Amino acid sequence: MGNNTENGNGAVLTVTKLITSVIICQLAGFIGAIFTIPAMETWYQTIKKPFFNPPDWLFTPVWIFLFLLMGISLFFAWNKRANGESKLLFITQLILNILWSVFFFDLKSPGLAFIELIFLWFAIFCTIISFYRISKIAGLLLLPYIIWVTFAGVLNYFIWIMNFI
Repeated sequence: MGNNTENGNGAVLTVTKLITSVIICQLAGFIGAIFTIPAMETWYQTIKKPFFNPPDWLFTPVWIFLFLLMGISLFFAWNKRANGESKLLFITQLILNILWSVFFFDLKSPGLAFIELIFLWFAIFCTIISFYRISKIAGLLLLPYIIWVTFAGVLNYFIWIMNFI
């Protein structure tokens, strides 16, 4: 009986960790959206964008999916007892992710956002390395995120150049 109870509690704890990890990441996305959505409907519509700019409707599902992958990645790292450095890197990249939305959309400053995005990219890269050492799957799950942020960096740069330089 004791083993069934322990296994049941372990499964509940595992599911709780997974849900918590995903909620933390989706919450970061929600906070970023608070700064993004008003400007997407106004300011962002008025600026010049390069030919490779995706349609506006694509950004929301891509980010929801990326935040889901981040949450699952966090779960795998957490399950393997991620160290303090790994957790700090993960939290740092989440904060930088939110700040990019503030700089680009709320402050309407693509230049500042681009500079901040460089820091975000390196924070993601370091998180990938750190998580990969703990759990290969945790690190690999962050690859689509850094690829998208790389693309977003190119897009951000061209918007900055086309509108403000």
